[in-house]
Amino acid sequence: MTDLQTRLRGLPSVSRLLERDDVTAWLARHPRSAVTSSLRDALDDARRRVTAGDTALAADTLADAIVADAAVRLSALLRAGLHRVINGTGIILHTGLGRAVLPQVALDAIAAEGSGYQLLAIDDVTNERGRRERFCESILRELTGCEAATIVNNNAAAVMLVLATMAGSTAKKHDVIVSRGQLVEIGGAFRMPDVMGRAGCRMVEVGCTNRTHLRDYREAITENTAALIRVHPSNYRVQGFTSEVGIDELAALGREFGIPVIDDLGSGALVRLGVTFDEPLVADSLKAGADIVTCSADKLIGGPQGGVILGKQSWVTACDDNQLARVLRVGKLDLIALEATLRLFRDPARLLTDHPTARMMSESKESVAARAEALAALLRAAVPGIDATVVDSPAYAGSGALPVREIPSAAVAIAPPPGVSATEAARRLRVGDPSLFVRIADGRLMVDPRTLQPGEDAGVVAALRKLAVA
Repeated sequence: MTDLQTRLRGLPSVSRLLERDDVTAWLARHPRSAVTSSLRDALDDARRRVTAGDTALAADTLADAIVADAAVRLSALLRAGLHRVINGTGIILHTGLGRAVLPQVALDAIAAEGSGYQLLAIDDVTNERGRRERFCESILRELTGCEAATIVNNNAAAVMLVLATMAGSTAKKHDVIVSRGQLVEIGGAFRMPDVMGRAGCRMVEVGCTNRTHLRDYREAITENTAALIRVHPSNYRVQGFTSEVGIDELAALGREFGIPVIDDLGSGALVRLGVTFDEPLVADSLKAGADIVTCSADKLIGGPQGGVILGKQSWVTACDDNQLARVLRVGKLDLIALEATLRLFRDPARLLTDHPTARMMSESKESVAARAEALAALLRAAVPGIDATVVDSPAYAGSGALPVREIPSAAVAIAPPPGVSATEAARRLRVGDPSLFVRIADGRLMVDPRTLQPGEDAGVVAALRKLAVA
């Protein structure tokens, strides 16, 4: 018998491993199928390594090594796929990481009101069917001055529903006039020309990429014009010799011809946060005369994913009556979370402390730098040999509507372990437990405290300690 055959024969069976005390303890807490699957995969991996000539697996510790590997596999198998991660990137509305961090009041509302039954689509006074969006609508009326509002599952859906209602196949007119400088494409291949086509309307482009004038809209209006639309180009900037028509001018032109005006704001700013950039306010657009405004619920509003349609009662009602609205409607848990989030905007002082997006957007660079210094000191004390220093580093608003918005910030710059590239180190941090996402700059790992949530410093230390000993 060859040495390889001897080593392969020395591999324990799954049934034998299941009899070990440490594995028996797993069976008391976890499904037998998950434990067995983890052991089998670890055993298969050990068999491949032995066959390939890996001598690191000593015969006397073979079973221990397999069980240790199975423990890691079992943990990964039982871990939720859509699990919480630590965002150290400095990107506040990180689309890949779920955009807005829900306020605690929203989470509490889901826990308190989301169990059992809810007063969703019935009126408790009349016992008749009611609109599920009515509670969010009431707060939005108060915050923005709109006549009416409705909620769908994202802003792309909101734009499509509005266009389909005003200029789609069931409308009398189908032309929608838009500036060439506003034919945006944002993340996930959301392209305004395609959305218009899918909504069943005909896009009429006016002006040039860098300059569009009011006369361009006026000259394009015909008897088939159903709407004028402004698309706020917040995910890019055209600089230099530029000109665009303000929403007040566009609304006045719409009133002159009896044509509704749509303002797709995207980001959904309800208040000024005093940051280095300012997005147009929803209330200002409505005050300027826009008939309908659309925006996201999960960007600057800071709630769950959703699309908000606000404006004239007649148009909001028409959107609700469109059969497409049922396809795009939002679920009860999202509505519970959004209602709780919107309530925060009633108190500006509380907003800056209890609303994660507002807090992260408005925190001063000095405050972030102080937290970075504290984190760096914590890392140097807890992780032997770590090279952690504080540097100036821009943070970003992020998301499909605000990606280029820089916010002055500070980060902890960390050298990767010897012999490990920054790219590989960042990968190990992402797939670890806890899962930590960082940025890479100049070959170093950057952790920006601006996007760390309260209590997450310990998780950063744990993740980097594991990286150092891996």
